[in-house]
Amino acid sequence: MKELFLGEYIRQERLKQGVTQEQLCEGICEPITVSRMENGKQTPSYNRIRAFLQRLSLPDDRYFAVLSENELEIKGLQDEIRADAVRFSQAVPENQLDIQAAGLQKLEKLERLAEPDDRIIRQFILTMKITFGKPDGSYSSEEALEGLLEALHITVPNCNPETFNLGLSSLDETSLICQIAYIYAKMGQTNKALDIYHQLFKYTQSPKCETSRYAEKFALIALGYTRTLLLTKRYEDALEIAKFGQEVCVKYGQYQFLPKLLALLGKCYFYNDELENCKEFYRAAYCLYKETGNDYGRLLIENEVKEKLNLKYPF
Repeated sequence: MKELFLGEYIRQERLKQGVTQEQLCEGICEPITVSRMENGKQTPSYNRIRAFLQRLSLPDDRYFAVLSENELEIKGLQDEIRADAVRFSQAVPENQLDIQAAGLQKLEKLERLAEPDDRIIRQFILTMKITFGKPDGSYSSEEALEGLLEALHITVPNCNPETFNLGLSSLDETSLICQIAYIYAKMGQTNKALDIYHQLFKYTQSPKCETSRYAEKFALIALGYTRTLLLTKRYEDALEIAKFGQEVCVKYGQYQFLPKLLALLGKCYFYNDELENCKEFYRAAYCLYKETGNDYGRLLIENEVKEKLNLKYPF
C-alpha cells in the first residue's frame, strides 16, 4: 500500500471532490496555507488540519501530527470541555451548576492560550459558552440565536443557513447549523427550522454523498429534523427520518446519537398509534440512558411513558 503525506492526501481528495483551495480554507485561513501544506512546506495547526479533513468528510483521527506544547494543552482543554458539555446536558438541574462552573473556567483558560487569529478556537469558545449558559442562568432563545449565528459566521462568513453546503462543512459547522434550526423551532419559527433541515437532509440523498463519509453529520441532522417534524405533527415523516438516523447510527457506529433517536422513535410510534413498537423503543432508549449515566434522558423517558402510556418502569 502506497503511503502518502497528509498534504498530498488532502490534495488528492480535494481534487477528487472538485474543491478549490479557496473553498477548502474559507473562513479558516489564507489559501497559501493550504498550498504550502499540500506541497509539504508547512504543517498547519492541529485544529486547521482537523477542519480541512472534516470539510472533505475524511476521518480526522487517523493521521499523525506533531503538536507543540501549546497545541497539546489546547487540545486537552477542548477534550475536557466537550466532555463537560456532554455531562452538563445529561445531568439533572441540581447537578448542573458545578459542571457549568468547571466548563466556564476552562473556557477562560482556553481563551488565554489561543492565538487571537485562531478562528476555529474562537468559534468553539463562543459555541460552548452558549451551551453552558451564563453563571446566573441560561441564554434566552434570542441571545442564543444571535450567538450561534455569530459563531457560524466566524468560519463561514458568507453562509446562508437555508442553503448550507453540507459537503464543505466541518462537524462543528454542521452542528452549529442544526443548533440554529433548533433555536428557530423553539422560538415558534418551525417553518424556518424545517427549511434548514430539509436543505441539509436533501444533501444526504445526493448520489455523490457517501453515507460512510458523512455518517456523523447525517445522524446529527436526522436527530434535529425528527424533533422538528414532531413539533409540527408530521408524525409519519418524523418516523421515516428517525428510522434513517437509527440505521446510520447502527451501520456506521455513531452510537452517541442512538439513545436520543430511539427515544424519538418511541414517540413517533406513539403518535402513529403503534403502541407495542412505542414501548419497545422507549425500553431500548431507557436502557442505554441508564447504562451511560444519562440521568436527564432517563428521567425524561420515565415522564413521557407515564404521561403517554400511563405506565411505570419496568413494563
